[in-house]
Amino acid sequence: MLVDGRATPYDSAIARLREAARPDRAAPPELEPYVDKVRRDATTVTDRDVEELVAAGMSEDEVFEQTVAVAVAAGLERLEAGLRVLP
Repeated sequence: MLVDGRATPYDSAIARLREAARPDRAAPPELEPYVDKVRRDATTVTDRDVEELVAAGMSEDEVFEQTVAVAVAAGLERLEAGLRVLP
């Protein structure tokens, strides 16, 4: 990941994370409220949120994969924003 043309010591790890988590994966429309909650503040996600998605027909694996993808994407966005403000 280049920030302002600079490499970081984390580039290799971040590339592996992007590949594994696929943070650019699109969420199904029915998951948008949930993934938005994860994106904004993952600490507010509860067991009930996941239980409701499973009850609506999503598998636990699907919920997990979407959760990881959106959490990684949000984390990378925040990392990139932080790196942009460093000298």
